[in-house]
Amino acid sequence: MDAPYDTSTHWVFGYGSLIWNPGFRFAGSQIARLRGAHRSLCIYSTHHRGTPERPGLVFGLVHGGSCQGMAFEVTHEDWLEVRDYLRAREQVTSVYREAIRPVQLADGRSVAALTYLVDESHMQYAGRLAVEEQLRLVRDSHGSSGPNTEYVVNTAEHLERLGIRDRGLLELAQLLKAAAAMA
Repeated sequence: MDAPYDTSTHWVFGYGSLIWNPGFRFAGSQIARLRGAHRSLCIYSTHHRGTPERPGLVFGLVHGGSCQGMAFEVTHEDWLEVRDYLRAREQVTSVYREAIRPVQLADGRSVAALTYLVDESHMQYAGRLAVEEQLRLVRDSHGSSGPNTEYVVNTAEHLERLGIRDRGLLELAQLLKAAAAMA
């Protein structure tokens, strides 16, 4: 019986800043779809893109729907180093649950990919916020990895270049750009 997924290498699924700033060595990448969760700007960031006094917002994968992002292929030789790097980067406050989920690659293959799903019971889970509240939080925050605006706008622009349409994110990015132009 054939294995349900290609297990010849390891894979990482990125849906936010990993798309434009993976920070690890990979052998290849391609657009991929994860089913069962969708991208949402739903996590209060008190480290990378905000502070405890002025939290920002970062993306999480929330139960339901599907998400197009980028899958990165990692060799066996690099896997432990990449996994450790991702744990240090993504698990600063343990707001994500590390999981292996099936993703469909653009070339038609299904692979098992490491991904980070939001823990909806975590105190940093913001839930679904109105665009006005997202705009306020993102515009006014800055963390150890830089301005929150940069994170949101870069993610929107990279998704658009890849042909991935995320209406809510595009709307917020346009509002952020307009606010910056008026400042």
